[in-house]
Amino acid sequence: MNNHLERRRFTRIPFDAECELHSDKGSAVVQLLDISLRGTLIESPRPLPIEVGETARLHLYLANDILIEIPATLKHAAPPQYGFVAEGIEIDSITHLRRLIELNLGDETLLERELEQLLEG
Repeated sequence: MNNHLERRRFTRIPFDAECELHSDKGSAVVQLLDISLRGTLIESPRPLPIEVGETARLHLYLANDILIEIPATLKHAAPPQYGFVAEGIEIDSITHLRRLIELNLGDETLLERELEQLLEG
């Protein structure tokens, strides 16, 4: 399936937040631009030491010390922006991510449809 169709299947929520990117080559503080159940788009003022196809973990800290940890693979890089596809998010993080998206979508039906598509894919 091409990227354009996959992007349409999952609503991207603009979410401006500072987060951390951790890879085997080091860590960096980055800016989260948007997030979906399927991935993230981040921005970094400096080039990141990661290549397309490599894996990393994105740590997004919310209020009340809630951590959403997203294991991901770099799908595309056009510095300063980097797009990641989420891979195997732990249950606690997916629960927090689901709630974050639900609050921003304002439509539980749409969220449930996206969760079904995520489980199918």
